[in-house]
Order: sequence, then structure tokens, then C-alpha cells
Amino acid sequence: MSSSEVADGRVIEIEYTLTNPQGEVLDASEGEPLAYLHGADNIVPGLENALVGKSVGDKLDVVVPPAEGYGERQGPGPQGIPRTSFPADADIVPGMSFAVETEDGQLMPLWVVGLEADQVMVDANHPLAGVALHFAVEIVGIRDARAEELEHGHPHGPGGHHH
Repeated sequence: MSSSEVADGRVIEIEYTLTNPQGEVLDASEGEPLAYLHGADNIVPGLENALVGKSVGDKLDVVVPPAEGYGERQGPGPQGIPRTSFPADADIVPGMSFAVETEDGQLMPLWVVGLEADQVMVDANHPLAGVALHFAVEIVGIRDARAEELEHGHPHGPGGHHH
């Protein structure tokens, strides 16, 4: 394996455009490459697997099925939480996420899917659950991860540790 190939323990920089099956752009790097630590679950598994062994300059189109992206939709669907359960000054908007603690002490992410007069509608499904993800990707950088990045499980910027 060449040190210029995508592999575990390397920081990979990609330019990407993410679209849904209808061709609508959901996200894009727009000239600001996304850096991730390969093998550390920083990106969806289907995209990470498709990049293994690729090199700088490689361009590929990858369709990630829901099972290898944000999963299939599960559970009861959107549920209402009384607006009074949130701080009065909280700026709650559809699309935002937050975590709640379950009875067994685990943190569970929830996404706001709508607002009603006295209810905040939330869903435990990621907004892209059940959606096939279409990525147009170009690999623009590959380097070995530093020890601190491996320990923390994600890349750090040029100036080092910032969290």
C-alpha cells in the first residue's frame, strides 16, 4: 500500500457534492475541502469504503444506500414535545438537532422536524435516514495522521488541537 492511498490512520481531504435521488444538492464542500480521519467513523460507511485505495486526484461518483449512510427510518416517527420543555429564549428551528438523556443514561440525538403553537415536533431519525446519498467526490489531499489525531479520532487543523 502506497502512502499516497486512502487507508486507515490517514487524514483525507475531499471536495464533494451530496445530492438526493432527485438531484437536489443537500451539502457541498464549495472549495473548503472536508478533512476526515479514515477508519474513525468520521463519515458515512458507504462513502468511506468507496474511497479505500484511491489517490489524490481521483474523482468518483458514489451512491450510498441508506443502510451504509444514515440508516433506514425507524421508530414511531415525529413526536411532539411541549414548547415549555425548552428554555424560553431557545431559538428552535426545523433541522436543528440536540441530545436528550434516556432513562438508562445514554444520549439520544433528536432532530426538530416542525414547530406547532405549543409543540416542538422531533424525530429520532436523522433527516437523511432512508435516503440514498449521491456523492460526487474528488480526493484533494492525503497525509498520515498525527498521534494526537489518532488518539482523538479526528483530524485537527493546521494549528493543531482546537477543542
